Amino acid sequence: MAVQLNHTIVATTDKIANARFVADLLGLPDPQPFGPFMCVQTSNDVTLDYLETGEEITPQHYAFLISEGEFDEIFARIQARGLPYWADPGHHEAGRINTRDGGRGVYFDDPDGHVLEILTRPYGSGDQSS
Repeated sequence: MAVQLNHTIVATTDKIANARFVADLLGLPDPQPFGPFMCVQTSNDVTLDYLETGEEITPQHYAFLISEGEFDEIFARIQARGLPYWADPGHHEAGRINTRDGGRGVYFDDPDGHVLEILTRPYGSGDQSS
């Protein structure tokens, strides 16, 4: 059996609201409860398992590889919600997308400050322009 990522735990202040935020924005199925988690299922069978914590949230980075058509749909939802977005993970290039590797990518934050990224080409797969 090949090694595959199955799930990751996402620390959150509100597991229902933040799981719905990601699922709605990315066009994924409604989150489902499992034990203390609210789980968001991606199309490659990896789940983001949202778990509420009373501790300070340490922002993490979650990147989602999507098609060009999905990029258009998701980016339109980002803009419709008036969410800030950046071409880079350091939040220096506000209001822009990047075109790394001949694709498109953009970064935005979830309500807890986790940095989310959508990209249409894996890193290192093509043209190295920004």
